[in-house]
Amino acid sequence: MKHIFREGSDKSKPVLLLLHGTGGTEQDLLPLGDMIDSTASVLSVRGNVSENGMPRYFRRIAEGVFDEEDLIFRTKELNEFLGEAAEKYQFNRNNIIAIGYSNGANIAGSLLFHYENALKGAMLHHPMVPRRGVELPNLAGLPVFISAGENDPICPAQETKDLDELLSKAGATVEVHWENNGHQLTQTEVSAAADWYNNYIK
Repeated sequence: MKHIFREGSDKSKPVLLLLHGTGGTEQDLLPLGDMIDSTASVLSVRGNVSENGMPRYFRRIAEGVFDEEDLIFRTKELNEFLGEAAEKYQFNRNNIIAIGYSNGANIAGSLLFHYENALKGAMLHHPMVPRRGVELPNLAGLPVFISAGENDPICPAQETKDLDELLSKAGATVEVHWENNGHQLTQTEVSAAADWYNNYIK
């Protein structure tokens, strides 16, 4: 997968896996990684799917309707890539924290839904429920931060509530940050994510 790996000054820190939104690239969230932890290593990955020229991590049938078969395949592809990257760049595969926005948050959520120990934690900005009616792996104690907009036209508030419930039932420790905004990623969300990271991860 097309990506950027940037080694941090503190190799004991988790590797921040940066996952962009629809139409983004592996460059998009690099500033976000710096805001969360400027000393951590960063692995920023571009989605392998193109929707009218816009990079994505998996196909969708319509707005808010995922192609489940492709989602499962692409989640497996990303999970395997993380193992390859850990070997190539000599970092701990079990010490990866995802930071995803929109489509990137959805593929990060899908990693949690499909693979135990895929991530050490996750910051999901404006995610949806990746799949419904599936049994989640044991996520006991896994820290998850979710930020959501109360007026998000793409990701309804109920999606956030459902995702919180599903992850919590699987044992994850979930914190939800609500804003009176839409689907855009805001500075206050990032600040809240950074506070959460400092409390839960460091």
